[in-house]
Amino acid sequence: MKILLIEDEIQLCESLVQLLMHSKYNVDAAHDGVNGLHLVLTNIYDVIILDISLPFMNGLDVMTRARQRNISTPILLLTAKEEPRDIIAGLDHGADDYLAKPFDPGELLARVRALIRRKSHTLIEKKLYYSDISLDLTNYRMECRHESVKLSRKEFEIMYYFMLNPERLIGKERLVSRVWSLESNTEYNNIEVYISFLRKKLAYLSPDVVITTLRGRGYKLEQSHD
Repeated sequence: MKILLIEDEIQLCESLVQLLMHSKYNVDAAHDGVNGLHLVLTNIYDVIILDISLPFMNGLDVMTRARQRNISTPILLLTAKEEPRDIIAGLDHGADDYLAKPFDPGELLARVRALIRRKSHTLIEKKLYYSDISLDLTNYRMECRHESVKLSRKEFEIMYYFMLNPERLIGKERLVSRVWSLESNTEYNNIEVYISFLRKKLAYLSPDVVITTLRGRGYKLEQSHD
């Protein structure tokens, strides 16, 4: 799961990044509204944690522009104080939940988990489905009929993104940004290695779906045409 944190208090931001990474999330961070909005519009995140008070562009304006661009990613709004007018304004601008500072780290994680559970209408009993395969979100297993295989964390992140976007072309750069953090030195050929791993596991399951490559453009999860 990938999270975007937009928070201008550097020390707090660094602490929250460590907290989220310790909970096995991939995290990108921005410290102002303009850079934050740029990352929001990539639409590669499962949850956005957004402070209201930001330099250059406040959190409410970031949300407004994101929703205008049809970005439906759940947003957890951080408010400096629990003022009803701040809460109302945040929810009216498109926030899914809010948390007033100071807050307990455990509550932040609980709210993030709740937003992730709510995120996709395709989730049924904590599984994603496409054609005859399913992805179990609780134990990193891919299943087809009565067979299943265990996925590594990176394999799971890639397959999860494919199954959220079936039959859509996904560029290699977007996939790298989705699975690794922006600060990562990951080379693009790492993606090819993990795609190869996933294809071998799909071949073992023999489903009616394949991961196809469109040379120079990216990958697509789609039904087999055999």
